[in-house]
Amino acid sequence: MNTKPLTVEEVAEAAEVFFPIFEYVKGRLPAETSVEDVLKVAENICTLAQKLRVEKEAENLPFGFNKKNGTETD
Repeated sequence: MNTKPLTVEEVAEAAEVFFPIFEYVKGRLPAETSVEDVLKVAENICTLAQKLRVEKEAENLPFGFNKKNGTETD
């Protein structure tokens, strides 16, 4: 793992990804929800989103006789 200090540009790039997710999750929770709780919920949602992505990609994979360009190779 690279342990060099992060640049402002790297942090800004990460913030562009992080804050829209944070704000979306925060907006779905009660107004009095703490930042810590928003982060916990966001982590769980992102874990689920990753799982759903894998499942969706698996649904689109070819299977059976369709594995190799739609032709049988025996």
